[in-house]
Amino acid sequence: MWWIVATLILAGILFLLIETFLLPGVGIFGALSLGAFAAACWYSFAYLSPVAGRWVTIGTVILVVLILVLLLRAKTWKRLELKTEVDSKVNVVAESVHPGDRGSALTRLAPIGTGSFGSVNCEAKSFDNKMIDPGTPIEVISIEDGKAIVKPITNE
Repeated sequence: MWWIVATLILAGILFLLIETFLLPGVGIFGALSLGAFAAACWYSFAYLSPVAGRWVTIGTVILVVLILVLLLRAKTWKRLELKTEVDSKVNVVAESVHPGDRGSALTRLAPIGTGSFGSVNCEAKSFDNKMIDPGTPIEVISIEDGKAIVKPITNE
């Protein structure tokens, strides 16, 4: 009959780990974990003996406290953190575009879209936040945050 108590305690541990790692904040598996631990303690009192029930209850409480202490330590979560840094840049192509370059709007700039400057396609932004239709000739005024700030070229 000890195998039933051991199975309930293992199920409680499994449900506690599922609640912690897979579905945090849901609460269903936390309640199942608590229920499994309580059922193990109740079963040991009811079907084994009062002495066995006390030992199972004390052991279960110590086990749960140890698991929670291990889970709440900062070092435990540091092992699970992603330690790589993202140092790449988006729209590196814009570095090859300079103020004064001329091209055309590939997409509608509303106010941001794609501009074509020779063989380079990059993100472009209208300088006055107005829409620029596709195919409209544009000129680069400046480069800000990897975007070419452009204005439409008008026939003067």
